[in-house]
Amino acid sequence: MERVIEPELMDSLDPDDPMAIRSRRDLRLINFIMGNERWIRAQVAGHRDAAAKGIVEIGAGGGELLGSLVKHGPATGYDLVPKPVHLDDRVSWKQGDLWDREAELRGGILVANLFLHHLQADELVRLGKIAKRFEVLAFVEPLRTRDALWMGERLLPIVGEATKHDMLVSIRAGFVAGELPELLGLGEDWKVSERSTWRGGHRVLASRA
Repeated sequence: MERVIEPELMDSLDPDDPMAIRSRRDLRLINFIMGNERWIRAQVAGHRDAAAKGIVEIGAGGGELLGSLVKHGPATGYDLVPKPVHLDDRVSWKQGDLWDREAELRGGILVANLFLHHLQADELVRLGKIAKRFEVLAFVEPLRTRDALWMGERLLPIVGEATKHDMLVSIRAGFVAGELPELLGLGEDWKVSERSTWRGGHRVLASRA
């Protein structure tokens, strides 16, 4: 199944739009079902020395994940939306286009939860150069398979209109085994492990070899 990147409705919605608010609620449900944040929290907890040097999340969204990670080390989130009102004061927030701030991206652990599938191949190459400034990478992305599409379709009756569209678009823009490390240019200086789950997630953990 070829990787296809299409615009998602959430990309064009104001953060205060009711459809956007509903979609963020849907995303929390999807994250819970997939176990994404639980997995990322476990990886950060298991790399405490790296976490102490700084945890950076790109595409930080509502900030819930970073809020749970800040106990392990300095935490910074990057996203187009403003800093969530109720986010832990210890979390630093950088609003704006990621590529306008790429020079400052560095730390111990780089995490991304359902964000990298938005990026084109050349942007992933660019991100791979940024990743070299970190010791550990922990990414969860949609698994791009027909079974994952089938699973996603089973959730359509319980999610909002924006999510109905964006979820299937996200899966078609996701990754299969070996694809993301190759696009990021993670060579022999990285120890990489990948695991796909039956719930439609593809998990990539990389650490300095």
